[in-house]
Formats: sequence, C-alpha cells, structure tokens
Amino acid sequence: MYWLATRNAVVSIPRWRSLALLLRSPLPKYTSFNLSPLLLDREFRQIYCFKNDKILRGTSKVTRKLKATNKGLDEKNISHIVWWKERLQLCRKHSTLNLIQRLVYSNLLGVDDNLKNGSLKEGSLNSEILQFKSKFPREVLLCRVGDFYEAIGIDACILVEYAGLNPFGGLRSDSIPRAGCPVVNLRQTLDDLTRNGFSVCIVEEVQGPTPARSRKGRFISGHAHPGSPYVFGLVGVDHDLDFPEPMPVVGISHSARGYCLTLVFETMKTYSSEDGLTEEALVTKLRTCRYHHLFLHSSLRDNASGTRRWGEFGAGGLLWGECTARHFEWFEDPMTNLLYKVKELYGLEDEVTFRNVTVPSENRPRSLHLGTATQIGAIPTEGIPCLLKVLLPSNCTGLPALYIRDLLLNPPAYEIASTIQATCKLMSSIKCSIPEFTCVSPAKLVKLLELRETNRIEFCRLKNVVDEILHMHQNTDLKEILKLLMDPTWVATGLKIEYETLVNECEWVSERIGQMISLDGENDQPISSYANVPDEFFEDMESSWKSRVKKIHIEEEVAEVERAAEALSLAVTEDFFPIILRIKATSAPLGGPKGEISYAREHDAVWFKGKRFTPSVWGGTPGEEQIKQLKPALDSKGRKVGEEWFTTMKVEGALTSYHDAGAKAKARVLELLRGLSTELQSKINILVFASMLLVIAKALFAHVGEGRRRKWVFPTLTGFNSSKGVESMDETKGMKIIGLTPYWFDVSEGCAVQNTVDMQSLFLLTGPNGGGKSSLLRSICAAALLGICGFMVPAESAFIPPFDSIMLHMKSYDSPADGKSSFQVEMSELRSIINGTTSRSLVLVDEICRGTETEKGTCIAGSIVERLDEIGCLGIISTHLHGIFALPLNTKNTIYKAMGTEFIDGQTKPTWKLVDGICRESLAFETAKKEGVAVAVIQRAEELYSSVYAKGVSLEGFNKRVDQVGSERDKLSSSRAQPVSLSNKSKPTNKMEVLRKEVESIVTLICQKKLMELYKQRNTSELPVLNFVAIAAREQPPPSTIGASCVYVMFRPDKKLYIGETDDLDGRVRAHRSKDGMQNASFLYFIVPGKSIARQLETLIINQLLSQGFSLTNLADGKHQNFGTSNLSLGGVTVP
Repeated sequence: MYWLATRNAVVSIPRWRSLALLLRSPLPKYTSFNLSPLLLDREFRQIYCFKNDKILRGTSKVTRKLKATNKGLDEKNISHIVWWKERLQLCRKHSTLNLIQRLVYSNLLGVDDNLKNGSLKEGSLNSEILQFKSKFPREVLLCRVGDFYEAIGIDACILVEYAGLNPFGGLRSDSIPRAGCPVVNLRQTLDDLTRNGFSVCIVEEVQGPTPARSRKGRFISGHAHPGSPYVFGLVGVDHDLDFPEPMPVVGISHSARGYCLTLVFETMKTYSSEDGLTEEALVTKLRTCRYHHLFLHSSLRDNASGTRRWGEFGAGGLLWGECTARHFEWFEDPMTNLLYKVKELYGLEDEVTFRNVTVPSENRPRSLHLGTATQIGAIPTEGIPCLLKVLLPSNCTGLPALYIRDLLLNPPAYEIASTIQATCKLMSSIKCSIPEFTCVSPAKLVKLLELRETNRIEFCRLKNVVDEILHMHQNTDLKEILKLLMDPTWVATGLKIEYETLVNECEWVSERIGQMISLDGENDQPISSYANVPDEFFEDMESSWKSRVKKIHIEEEVAEVERAAEALSLAVTEDFFPIILRIKATSAPLGGPKGEISYAREHDAVWFKGKRFTPSVWGGTPGEEQIKQLKPALDSKGRKVGEEWFTTMKVEGALTSYHDAGAKAKARVLELLRGLSTELQSKINILVFASMLLVIAKALFAHVGEGRRRKWVFPTLTGFNSSKGVESMDETKGMKIIGLTPYWFDVSEGCAVQNTVDMQSLFLLTGPNGGGKSSLLRSICAAALLGICGFMVPAESAFIPPFDSIMLHMKSYDSPADGKSSFQVEMSELRSIINGTTSRSLVLVDEICRGTETEKGTCIAGSIVERLDEIGCLGIISTHLHGIFALPLNTKNTIYKAMGTEFIDGQTKPTWKLVDGICRESLAFETAKKEGVAVAVIQRAEELYSSVYAKGVSLEGFNKRVDQVGSERDKLSSSRAQPVSLSNKSKPTNKMEVLRKEVESIVTLICQKKLMELYKQRNTSELPVLNFVAIAAREQPPPSTIGASCVYVMFRPDKKLYIGETDDLDGRVRAHRSKDGMQNASFLYFIVPGKSIARQLETLIINQLLSQGFSLTNLADGKHQNFGTSNLSLGGVTVP
C-alpha cells in the first residue's frame, strides 16, 4: 500500500490500483466519498476531504500526465512528485515561478533532460544526485560541489523561494533550475528551510586528492529536520551549536476513554502516549507543541454512527479546525503503523527500535483546557498576565522554563507533586552554595553521541553535568535534594534509574572524560612558535586540534608536528632570511627593494613576499644564492598566486611535511573524540537522566528564589498521600487560601489587595464592574494549579486539596471560521466543563451566559449552577444576571458571595474584597464615565434606567453596600529553618584555599568583636553565630540569601580581595563574574541582621584587612566615616 499526500488530502491506495482512477473527478468541498467495496476493507481507506477543488483538478491532471508519459515510474514515486507539486503551488516569488515552468515531472528531481545541464545519463553528477534523492524523496537535497552546496530541479525552486537564494545563471530558459549557497552559509540556508517545515538531506564530497579523469566520491553526511539540526563536522570545531527544542511526530487517535496523543521523537528514538484526553486538552497540547508532522488515526473519521464526520463535534469542532489548518496524513494501527511511517519519514532502517517512555497517568490531575491555559497565561496570550514569567526570575530561560511550562499544562501525579514541594522546601532552607546546574538538551546529547560528533566543548559540558551530580551527592545538604529529584526526573524522561547506579555511572563518565579530554584551564600543548615564522600561521594550523585531548594520547603525533615545525622554521631561515637581511642592508629612496616573510592565509603557506629585490648585476654578494633559488608560489591547483609571492623547493617540502604531520595529528584527535563518543553511547540513558535532573533542579531552585523574593508560601497539600488512595482525597475536599493576592502583583512592592477564600462548596459570585471578580477567579485558579504542581503560591497560607481538574472559563468570543457565535462558543466550552466535572474538580466560570437574552440566559445559568451543585465540586460562578436569585433553584450547598463595595462621598466604590452576600450594583454608569464615554450619553442612560427599571426608586437606592461578614484569619504556623553549619570541610589544597581560610579566620575575629560592641549597646546577651559559606567557581548562592543582608569577600584570580555588602547576593555574584577575567571568582559570605550592620562590617573589614597587609581593590569603600572606621586592635590574635 502507498500513501498519497496532498495539501488537503491523504489517500491510501493499493499498489496495483491506478492512481488516475482515484483522482479522475474533483470532489466537493469538505466531503468524503466511498471507493469500491474492496477498498472499504480495513487496509484500504478512502480519501479524506478537500479544501480547494482547483488544487485537486491540477493534481489529477499532473497524475494522468505522469501515468501517460512515464510507464516505468511507480506509484510510490508518483505520490512523492504530487507531494512536491503541491508545495510548489504555494510558491509566490516571481523568480521561483519562472523556474517552475522549466520543471518536468518524469523523475523525482523534476529535471528536464532536454535542457542545458539536464543530462541524467549514468555517471553524470545529475544521475548521482537522483540516486541520493531516491533514498529520501521528500527531503530537499543539497550536494557539495567544490565551495558550494547545489540543488537542481524542484529542490532549486524550494531554495529560491524559502532560503532567499538567487538561481544560478539567472532566469535563462534554456537551462534546468539550479541554485545553491556557499559553504560558509550552509547553516543559515538549513535554518531557513527547516523553519519553513522542510527536511534537508546533505551530500558531502570525499576530501583529499582525486585521481585524474575521475569524479569525486560523495556520501550522505546527514540530515536537518525541523527541531534537529545538521551536525556533521562539529567534532572537528571548537564551538557550540544552538540546538532547538526537538519537534516530535504527532499521532492522534480516539477511543472509548477519549483522545489519545502519541509523540514520537526521532532524535531520542522514543515515543509516549497519553490517553483519555478531552478535545480541549488535546488542542491545548497541539498549540503548545511545535511538531514536525501530524498523523491522524482513522478512528477520528470512522465513528460508530457511520456519519464519517470525524472529531468530537464533527466538522466545526476545535480539533477539526486545528488539524484542517495544517498538513496531515491518515494512519491505521495506533502504534505499529505510526512508527513505520516515522521510519519512512526520516529514512530509518527497519531494525531501528523506539523506546516507550510513557509514564502511568493514574492518580494525577487532567491536563489544562485551552481556555484555562490561555486565561492564566500558561500559554502566552496578549493582555493576560503570564503566570510563567512570575514563577521564574528573568534570567532563567530555556530548558528550565520549558519544564515549568510543561508541568503547568500537565500537572503531575499527586505523589510527584508532594515530592516536588518537599524538594522546594529543602531548597529554600539550605545554607550551602549550590552548583550552576549545567543544562544540556537531552536531544542534543543523544544526537551528537550517536553520530559521534561530540566535540571538546560538549564533552566538557557532559563532565560538568556528571560532576554536579557528584557534587550534590557528596554534599550533606544537597544529597537529600538529589534523592528527591529522582522521581520527578523519572516522570520527565521515562527512565527508571536507581540512585546508586546514577552515582556510580556518573563517576565512571567523569573519570573517563577527564582521562581523555583537555579540560578548561589545562594547557599542556602550546602552539609552536619560531622567530622567522609568523605566529598566526602556527595558530591557524594547530589550534584546530591541539588542546582537544590530553597530550599523553597523542605524544607521537605532537612530537612529529614539532619536528616538522622546526624543520620548516630552519628552511625559512636558510632560504628567506638572507634575502631579508640583504634588503634591510640596502638603503635606497622610494622605489627600493622590499621583502618580508609572510603568511598566505588563503593558501595555508609561509612564503617570501617581495618586489624589486633581484640585483641588476650579480656580484656574489650575500643573499644572491638564495634569490636564485626562489620560484613563483603556486596554489593547490598549480596556478601562480601572484607576482609578489615566492618560495623554494626546500620550503615547499618542509611545508608539505608540516601539513602532513598536522593532518595526521588532527585525524588522530578526531579518532579519539569519536572513540570516546562510541564509549559513552552505552551511557546515554544515564547522561539523559542526569542532564534532565539538573534542568529540573535549576528550574526548582529558580522558582524557590523568585517565590521567596515575592514572599510566596508553600501550601499545605491535603490528601496528597497516595498510600491512602483516592478515598482519602475525597475526604479532604475543601480549599482555604488566606491572604491571596493576584499572581501578577509583587507583594514585596506592596499595593496588592489580599483576600481570604474558604471554599467548601460552590460560590455564586456577584459584584460591580471593575470590582475584581475576574482577577479573583484568575488568582484562585493560579494558586490551585501551583499548589497541585508542588509550587509556592501567592498567599500568606493555603490548604490545597488534590483536584482532579482545574477549569477556568472567562469571556468567550465568536469564531467566524467555525461559523459560531460567541454564545455558541461559550455553550460548547461549558458543555465540556460540565461533562468533565467531578466532586474533586475546581470550576471557575466568569460572567456566565452573557452572550444571549437576559431571561433565557439567566435560566440556563441557574440550571448550570444546579448541575454543579449536584455534582458537589468546588468553584465560583460569577454573574451580573441578578434575576438568578429570583429563580426557584434546587441547590443544597451553593453559597452567595460578592465583591465588596463602599459608599464614599456619595459614590459607590469597589473594595476588591470577597464578602458574604449579594451585590446588585454593577457600577455600569461609573465605569462608562471612567472610560471616557460622553457625558450626554451617560446622562441619557441614567434617565432611561430610572424610567424603565428603577420604578420610582432613585438610583441612590441601589447604591447599597453589601453587608460584609468579616472572618477571622487563621494564621498557618510555619517552622523556622535552623541555621546549617558547614561540615566536611577539606584541608587547604592550594594557595587560594589557604588565603580563604586565613581571611575567614581574621574576618571572624573582626566581626565578633564589632558585634559584641553593638550588642552591649542594645543590652542583649545573645551573640549570633557567624556561619561562613563558601561559593566556589561554577557555584551560586542558595535561595536562602534572597532578601537577607550579606557581607561577602570576593577572591579574584589575581589574589586580590573585594569586600562588599548586599541584599541581593545572587545578583551581585553574577555582576562580578560578568566582568572579564572574573568568571571563576570564588566568594565567602555570611548573613547579618540588617543592612546597617552589614555596612558597618563592610567598612570595618576593609580597613582591618588592609592593615593586615592584604591586597584590596575597593579601598574607597573603607573611607565611610559613619560605618566602622573605629580602629579595632587585633593584638594577641594568632592567625592560623
């Protein structure tokens, strides 16, 4: 069976059936048709539907023409050509359209062999390209030809359209379409193509000399896919490659449980499935996941009713609209056929296996609905405060931010949420410094190791990853955090690894990389340097392989290069230097002889460059013999370089020997690097697990730091103990949040109105416009979501039950594309919410039924309130439909709540406080006036209101404040973290460590003496203990320093000291390390009670250390008259 994909249709056809029969007549818009009974079998499905009849007619004509003119072209290749034909129809550039006119569709390249350069004869370059194209027919093929990557035919048209390249030969109509890019622009070209959804196959030339009358050998060096860049040759360069977020292939099917989403990652060779999704949750995942290709299972269209209208709502549903706007294909068996299609899409061998990393979904909340995710900013939405931005500091981006976003959209199992909260609490209390947490993309790690393209930089990062794991293991405070992170990492990776196994394997990896790779700061292979050879030459020739691996592994190759470099220097000195001396000895006015030993960078050579140096009369003077030996310098193709460049046979021989030795050494280095990649392939699972663990650790540490800065708290998670099962969760249903603030307000900056929400049942909420109803609903939704994810919440204290789903519905807008009014959209969303609500759900609906007539809308709203009350969920329904209180509602647990108002100076104003009761004042006129509506319009509105609705009652009669029922706030007791003293301190091992110990001892004596004086003045008998904490290179302060006054000492690499004080130690450390040469600076700090004391101690320490002979860089800070200039005697103090 073969699959024909077009822009709007995908057809599965038997191999023996004529494609022209299936595409003979156009189909009506968005319709399906039945094939013969034979094709109704499960293996032969019909065409799905079409959006554009014109495209279909064009495709049908092309197919019939192909069948008529190419008897030998099989139907599989025809489907590929039609696939490309469809994409060419989307091209709009004038130059591209001219190229398309020269295409023929008799081969996969679209090359017309009757045009110039169009020969497809065996042995030609075009024939070779066609063979490569046949292996990956749906990828753009770029073939290396000299200093360019070229494409022909269809691929050339794609390059011109999407990569902004000009066609070779302009727009000549007698030549086949050709385009390409220089070698140096390959990355940019690949980025342009993959960004537009294309995959690219790259063909490289075999490097080295080519025998006469023979074509250079070529091979497929790799592929570039959306989310998976081209990495060939990266092992030989010492720079980084930006690796985008991997893009999976997505498969969607439908079952009795709901929708099933399958994600297949080609790079990771993994797949995972999530079943039981609602349509809204599925669309949310599709909109937050950049995917490479979309496959839909036939269960979406072949429903039980036989209507052939796929999707939960049929045509016009959310999923229907999401998928029809994109290209997709159908598949049959939910997993086997999907994995086969992924292998076909990426050109993988049948033997390639994919690992199932699906994590059990029992005992966990459902994923967020699209409306919920957008209305709290979990998905960035214009005009909505972004929740993700307030959870992390601004400098925490990339992989940690993606992890937090994914956790919000897909809340973890209750047990994992408890683990995350326990981890965050430990992170908040530790006092020791923490690692930098090196973040490496698992997809990048896997691809580089599997393709053996890992370079020295990436090996150093891998060593940093495993070393940071070992650092956490060896630190008493961090070890418990490391153990707690094991389960969240298992959920994120699908890999179940024991703690001891992780530590042991990390030790092996660290030792192995350390044995092979030259790490940062190591330099046992200096670049060659000789007096008469330009240093730039040796730098360019040797920097590409030296200091990549340790010298012990390439001693023989290094020695050979050193001998060759010495021989080259000797040859240059003997053949060129006498000429230089002769020219210098010749004193002549302008126009005299000139000459120098120069580096010809383009030719990787050291030659003599000069003019007018040949003597007019040969007299046997010094240098004449060397001048006679000179000959014109030639390039690699034997052409003369220029009139001023010269060389000798001896120098050329020495250059050749040096280049050969360098090439041998570089080949050996690459062999060792690739060999190390091969060794580490068996540890890929460990490395993926370790890298993801550090990503999670960095994300949680960053969240805890930001939460402490914003004065958020850890909620009490009631009923999250999985050992008691779901029954215990039903027993702890109520939610109580004290001092709740909107998550987008920064409490540390003030100006936030706090509310207490004690929710044991459903609330029916009323309040004026601008009274804070919508803000309250968003705040409650965010706090509940953060709680069930294990994060800190914006409140003074909180009790959060284990919700099985959190659903927030705000104002609806119409959807013209689906033909739905705003009220239709609202009813569709409310239907989904009601169907998915249980007694353990949190339902928040803002201004229900606002899009239809008041009377019927009020009755629908009342019926929905009754339904939710019957279910017994927690939630809030806000409304301006005050007639709902006159309805005979059959409710048992619903409580009336309102947003408070107060009457000031004859005007009703909101308090933004949640109170008991009903508020019938909307403040509509005041709101309109505030927004600038004309006074005459408002006055007329008031007249109409008085005449029709007030019935003789003055407007002021409605300005009644709602009786506010105050409730006493119960403060949650929180235990204060005890100070953690440093332990397991190692003995000084180097000069910097000795200096740190000496400074710590002296600073301790200075500060204790000063603090004793201060405390005597305050009549306080207690003296706080100074807990010194060291921050080594590549470490950072813990979250416990946030908002605390700290005094610190910076140890610079030049052994000088910097003394400072701050309330933002993390920011100050980053600022110091951002300066040149300070990246590896270490610090020593201690926390003091208050900024005033910190400033006094800062000045005192500067003066005292200076008097003790230490070298300081900030002497000016020691001249503050009011801060610690008193002279403290350190007599009798013995400094160890």
